[in-house]
Amino acid sequence: MSNNQTLYAAFAGHLNAALDALEAAGTLPGGLKRSAITVEPPRDASHGDLSTNAAMVLSKPAGLKPRDLAEALVAKLSKLDSVTSAEIAGPGFINLRLSAAAWLAELRAIAALGADYGRSAVGGGTTVNIEYVSANPTGPMHMGHCRGAVVGDALATLLEYAGHKVIKEYYVNDAGAQVQVLARSAHVRYREALAKKSGGEDVGAIPEGLYPGEYLIPVGEQLAAEFGDKYAAAPESEWLTLFREKAVAAMLVMIKQDLGLLGIHHDLFSSEAELQASGKPDEAEAWLRAKGLVYDGVLEAPKGKTPEDWEPVELPLFKSTAFGDDQDRPIKKSDGTWTYFGADLAYHFQKAQSADALVDIWGADHAGTVKRIKAAVAAMTGADGEPTPFEIKLVQMVQLLRDGEPVKMSKRSGNFVTLAEVVTEVGKDVVRFTMLTRKPEAQMDFDFAKVVEASKDNPVFYVQYANARVHSTLRKAAAEGFAPGGAHLETLGEEELELVKLAAQFPRIVEAAAAAREPHRIAFFLGDMAAAFHGYWNLGNDRVEKRFINAEDGNLTSARLFLATQIGQIIRNGLALLGVEAVEEM
Repeated sequence: MSNNQTLYAAFAGHLNAALDALEAAGTLPGGLKRSAITVEPPRDASHGDLSTNAAMVLSKPAGLKPRDLAEALVAKLSKLDSVTSAEIAGPGFINLRLSAAAWLAELRAIAALGADYGRSAVGGGTTVNIEYVSANPTGPMHMGHCRGAVVGDALATLLEYAGHKVIKEYYVNDAGAQVQVLARSAHVRYREALAKKSGGEDVGAIPEGLYPGEYLIPVGEQLAAEFGDKYAAAPESEWLTLFREKAVAAMLVMIKQDLGLLGIHHDLFSSEAELQASGKPDEAEAWLRAKGLVYDGVLEAPKGKTPEDWEPVELPLFKSTAFGDDQDRPIKKSDGTWTYFGADLAYHFQKAQSADALVDIWGADHAGTVKRIKAAVAAMTGADGEPTPFEIKLVQMVQLLRDGEPVKMSKRSGNFVTLAEVVTEVGKDVVRFTMLTRKPEAQMDFDFAKVVEASKDNPVFYVQYANARVHSTLRKAAAEGFAPGGAHLETLGEEELELVKLAAQFPRIVEAAAAAREPHRIAFFLGDMAAAFHGYWNLGNDRVEKRFINAEDGNLTSARLFLATQIGQIIRNGLALLGVEAVEEM
């Protein structure tokens, strides 16, 4: 269900109708672009309920003075039954004040639409591929992966809610040197398992450079059970590929289980090894050469002091400087194997075939490769028209603290704190919401003590408590014989209407967050909504007449309970977008 029945969308429709009328009258020329026109709350609430920049946006292309166009629009908009005043501010902004009836109608719309209040068709059914997590399959998920996982998953849910089709993809980097190290590490654990089984000699400490985590012990045991001692003393060439495949498969099972703890499930796991085996990078290279975008050349010497072992080598180079990069980039190494970039551009070319837009969620440590892969995607998808829209969202690392002190590393993982350990301690909902309480490009501290603290300084608790408080109020009211009802909403006053005005912003927040690919905007809005609800609740501590349950006035009580119910609905809708359960008791 679209949000075209909601207030902001309705006023965008009224504004478009007014512009159409001005075009028909010859006041405005036809065909003016309206995409930059907004209908939103004014920055200063004292200026009114809604504001539009339509006159500012259209005046120049229309050859009119902004205020002249604003006056023509005000004459149309002020005739609407729901508008009590329409004023021009500054150089040409239009501020509208709406009747109480308009806001009460919106409160009823929240009740009527329920879980669909805020759902939008703005995405138009276009398909967006979101690649997120994509951690090397060399061990369990750790907290370095957590933030990007949550951001990507919440973004996927948000875009679906806003009318897009979404493909949630995990790119398995199973063709590089790190999975060879994994295979060798698994072989050590395999020999260790054989030694334990036979009572033989201990294999000793894990050699330097291999993965020391205990999570590979079960993998070694599985390999020992399957192959016996067949590969214990065999040369590496006989077991490396086999052990790599077996170990990667085991790691993916573990990774999927870890992500499942956060409620994250991808639609597609794409293998880099399979991509290369199927010849996709070769196809991409041939295609780019045919377009004159790959050539054989020699890289410039490293800047500064040239290393003694550096030699100029001719390599196939992608002409990324034609797309804004600072130098052309090799797609193959001197030994003929693909560079990570070479395989990556083929992978992006492949997934662009089945999506209208691409979004990658990367760790901030990959910032240096953003420009080149954007150049490659622009080159490959835009050769015969408009390039496929492609965004890369960089996510900063999370610092783990306990009462302000850095958290010690995990024995199970070897050198990091696992995602499973954190979710087990504080819960899925706390982890997910906390990861969205700051913009992803901002540094974040995750303090085990603070994220479970029952205080207004903890945004997770504060939002959850607002929904729990709604349900507590409804239970108490029911026990006293009261129920929410929409028959007497006119008894609500200005302070209650302020809550409605904030709640009514949810649909436009959803659309704006989806357009910007920023799910954290939903978390920020929920924080504002919870604060406003708690603020109104607290009025009743000092003013008996402001309490939700007023035994002396059943009509007002039912109206306030109706209001509280819809505030709870907004909070539940927002939390659902973040993948967080809305608890009813705390």
